[in-house]
Amino acid sequence: MTRNPAHPPIVDRETWQQTRSSLLKLEKASTRMQDAIAAQRRRLPMTRVDNYAFQGNAGPVTLVDLFQNRSQLIVHHFMFHPDWTAGCPHCTHFAENGTPHLTDLARGDASFVRISRAPIEKLLAYQQQKGWSTPWCSSFESTFNQDWGWTSADGGEVPGISVFMLQDGVPHLTYSTSGRGVESLSSFFGYMDLLPYGRQESWQDVPPGWPQR
Repeated sequence: MTRNPAHPPIVDRETWQQTRSSLLKLEKASTRMQDAIAAQRRRLPMTRVDNYAFQGNAGPVTLVDLFQNRSQLIVHHFMFHPDWTAGCPHCTHFAENGTPHLTDLARGDASFVRISRAPIEKLLAYQQQKGWSTPWCSSFESTFNQDWGWTSADGGEVPGISVFMLQDGVPHLTYSTSGRGVESLSSFFGYMDLLPYGRQESWQDVPPGWPQR
């Protein structure tokens, strides 16, 4: 790896502490803002969803089945087009850095599952290749992706996260997000944003000379 000569200015410890304390004020403000957003998210209304049928590793399952007798469900919309032989690299990256510990989720009365359009055989083969154990279902024989915007107008794939709640045995959508909305769920981006060079992506605001790609 070629080392970039650019680096943060070197100062004495007292100066470093002063600048660090100044940034801490912004970080605390950001945390309070995130808390306020989460509070509004909890107050969103919900809308009824059909009890779609999917294919799981053990056969047909419904959306209600995916709750596994819990009241809440998180769905990772993993991009895997029926014609593809492998899953989306970005969704793969998220799966390896953003999948929650299922036992801990269960304690919060919630389940987690991935849903993709590819046939179940392709999903299970890719899952075995990656060594994953998270439940994964195929919506290949349903209109779930198309009905809820997880398929683009040109038939392409759309990634993201949806949250559902079971009320009186009926599934309801409470929240969904896509694009950069899922970044906070990935440990990778959180750690990269702590580094002096950050993610090194071209869109980021960085000092002159910082590596970007």
